[in-house]
Amino acid sequence: MSQDQDDHPTIDGADFRQVLGHFPTGVTVVTAVGSDRPIGVAIGSFASISLDPPLVGFFLGTTSGSWGPMREAGHFCVNVLCHDQLELCGTMASKADDKFSGIQWRPASTGAPILPDVHAIIDCTIDQVVELGDHNLIVGRVQQLETLRDAPPMVFYKGQYGSFGG
Repeated sequence: MSQDQDDHPTIDGADFRQVLGHFPTGVTVVTAVGSDRPIGVAIGSFASISLDPPLVGFFLGTTSGSWGPMREAGHFCVNVLCHDQLELCGTMASKADDKFSGIQWRPASTGAPILPDVHAIIDCTIDQVVELGDHNLIVGRVQQLETLRDAPPMVFYKGQYGSFGG
């Protein structure tokens, strides 16, 4: 670690990822319906923010191709993945043109896709967007939420996917 001219530490990106990888995160797919098609992106940075009003949030890179259409839609649905949905996670983490090919989804209250067999959904309208470094914090006001399946969740830890028994 070195110091830059503003007396802030210079952190190596690989070290940052490696150390923070020791913090397990849940795995979600955030979906929306853009002007011409459904949008989906795998997210590990989802969090509950407030009970009153009910707010949740996630971080998305400022260069993500999903952000423009999602912002225009004004809504999103967080689909909490189960331990056995690694293939779905991989599809939504990819840069494929049509991530929804062959996926039978249904609309949430906002119209955002609810994916099949997910653990839970949190359907939201976009409440606030805060640019923070190379990511945006997207804050959503919860419109609908529901637990759909009682199965262990998918967890990401030290660069690998797994589950938490229960």
